[in-house]
Amino acid sequence: MVRARRAGEIPDTLILLEHPHVITKGTGTDEAHILAGEAERAGRGIELFEAGRGGDVTYHGPGQLVGYPILDLKPDRKDLHRYLRDLECVLIDLLARYEVPARREEGLTGVWTPGGKIAALGVRVSSGWITSHGFALNVSTDLSFFETIVPCGIQDRTVTSLEREVGRSVPMDEVRGRVAEAFARSFEREMEREMERAAGR
Repeated sequence: MVRARRAGEIPDTLILLEHPHVITKGTGTDEAHILAGEAERAGRGIELFEAGRGGDVTYHGPGQLVGYPILDLKPDRKDLHRYLRDLECVLIDLLARYEVPARREEGLTGVWTPGGKIAALGVRVSSGWITSHGFALNVSTDLSFFETIVPCGIQDRTVTSLEREVGRSVPMDEVRGRVAEAFARSFEREMEREMERAAGR
């Protein structure tokens, strides 16, 4: 899809999905931050995957909304720092809809609440300023799976989820729609929803 966007064959696209249990490694991964050995990962049904994005190790799984923006940042958004801050803004905006006080942390990437880190970012920008990878927002995630890693290499911080912050169940479809709305506002785009092409994708 990055190649197709670069060639002008598809428009700017935002993919929103849930992954099965997987630990992904970014280009800055410290192997010591993967705490679960092969046997434990197999027992818990966790795959290990080289993602090709920036950043350290992270976990994806059911109940976590993962966003993959495939955007052409030319001509007026060719600034990686701004792009990361814009993605954080999307998630802070979304969380405000649920009255969750979310913020950035000085010197760190991601989105935080008083209860911990609620969203991680890891991006890649290819030649031609086409983006890939993106963000992961914990909605109803089983947070015990984060015990298998040092999330994003940060030793002394906890993780949280939207449902933990609001104290109730939150429908994933509702969050998905609100993320798309917040993304459209931040990136000044009009959204056209394309339904899932196949179950499980």
